[in-house]
Amino acid sequence: MSSSEASDVALTVAPDLEPQAAWRGDGAAVVFDEPGCRAALESLDRPFTVVRIGDRVGIASADAGPGASDGPDRGDLLAPAPALPSGRLGDPGFRADHGVSLAYMAGAMANGIASEELVIALGRDGLLGSFGAAGLVPARIDEAIARIRQALPDGPCVFNLIHSPSEEALERAAVELYLARGVRTIEASAFLRMTPHLVRYRVAGLEEAPDGSVVARNRVIAKLSRREIATHFLLPAPAAMLRDLAEAGWITGRQAQLAERVPLADDITVEADSGGHTDNRPLGVLFPSIVALRDELQAHHRYARMTRVGAAGGIGSPAAVVAALAMGAAYVVTGSVNQACVEAETSPHVRSLLALAEFPDVAMAPAADMFELGVDVQVLKRGTMFPMRARRLYELYQRHASLEEIPTSDRQRLERQLFGRPLEAVWDAVVDYFSERDPAQLERAADDPKRRMALVFRWYLGLASRWANTGEPGRELDYQIWCGPAMGSFNDWVRGSALEPPEARRVAVVGRALMNGAAYLARVFQLEAQGVRISEPLRAARPPVAAAKAASHAGVAREQSRTVELSA
Repeated sequence: MSSSEASDVALTVAPDLEPQAAWRGDGAAVVFDEPGCRAALESLDRPFTVVRIGDRVGIASADAGPGASDGPDRGDLLAPAPALPSGRLGDPGFRADHGVSLAYMAGAMANGIASEELVIALGRDGLLGSFGAAGLVPARIDEAIARIRQALPDGPCVFNLIHSPSEEALERAAVELYLARGVRTIEASAFLRMTPHLVRYRVAGLEEAPDGSVVARNRVIAKLSRREIATHFLLPAPAAMLRDLAEAGWITGRQAQLAERVPLADDITVEADSGGHTDNRPLGVLFPSIVALRDELQAHHRYARMTRVGAAGGIGSPAAVVAALAMGAAYVVTGSVNQACVEAETSPHVRSLLALAEFPDVAMAPAADMFELGVDVQVLKRGTMFPMRARRLYELYQRHASLEEIPTSDRQRLERQLFGRPLEAVWDAVVDYFSERDPAQLERAADDPKRRMALVFRWYLGLASRWANTGEPGRELDYQIWCGPAMGSFNDWVRGSALEPPEARRVAVVGRALMNGAAYLARVFQLEAQGVRISEPLRAARPPVAAAKAASHAGVAREQSRTVELSA
């Protein structure tokens, strides 16, 4: 066979593949070419059979005659392919407990970037989204709860609870609000240790069923990237913390007893290299380690319901989704790819930058909420100077004990390039901000000049994300855009398709496209495991809709946009 003829062959078989049975059916209904085979593979809810007629290998649909049914043509039955809709991927318990159709979740993005619109759009399509409550005051979170509940009275939805070591009052207020409003599922993120507020939320929802089993009304999805943190969520709540909460009247004595029989989390999301708070861990190393830890603790404690383990970080293509599921992920969580969607609460300029991103276009920068601890977040570096400017602030913070110690030249550069005003004026703005939000911050800074410096620097770090979300004119180079390498992976996948333009990206469409693509690849891998060889073009999962323009034209436009961006 010539190379040109071979390139038109969609399916071949391994030399040692033995037929499973004789096949007899209508050969006219068997497809051998690549378009026909792709259409069969993409029909996820329909089974088919790989058959050989003569020296040709193709796909016979159920209508073509299964097995040894009567028909004019004879051949060999090589491999069956059952229906594999994307709703079968992942853990059915996750879908049932959260009332969703896919083992898929859009994770929280702080400051409301994961907006009400985003959560509602996903919920209406039977998918799970987490509202980005981190960084928001209780009144704003309360508005979001009311709006989401009005649109999704029966869910599904999740609200974020972020660990706030620098603003403990916000964490406490969020938990009190969630309990008062009957929020039944939270996504606990960035926790460095267990806190009484998190434990209170979990345990206050515990009840005893008539059969004596424990019912956890308040579900916790913990997002983490370290074994030591996973251990806390896989264990029952600390006894001392339960005792203190019971004595304070926040939980009952019986709830404290029930808490000894359940882990703190129903689900653990293992977060690899992601946008925002991240340890940049590789999923292929981190995920099996956390699963092994879960299995070890489950064997010891014998919980009635085992904690599920999902995967996040780097999930930007069907290949990444199916790889996570193949490792045993109960569900997958996306983040960066959703920020580029129209429902995300960010500016069109940011969405455009995200749609141009490639996977190396990210960098680590100091985090506003954990600045003093030296914690970093991963952000987009294309089209913004935020990573370099934020890093400079942390260097000055480490080097000097107060704002007054900063050399005049550095101080003037900060006031001109970053703050746009004298540092004294920034401090006045800080006082106004924390007087309403968390006065304890100002009390702790009153006699601590280094903490005062930290609050001034955090003013810039905090506003940089707000400027990005609102599209603040003139501040484009200061935009803080949380982003992981998954964004570049997604852009690679949708290049030349209808999902390439940011204005065409919708969270539910993106979620279902990724999961459908993963189901397609799972079908491909099932066939290959049976000895069927699939051509390289056919092995790739396609975005749901092809755009009118060619991919090469899209590449030209992208490079032109990059040139304009870099010259700005």
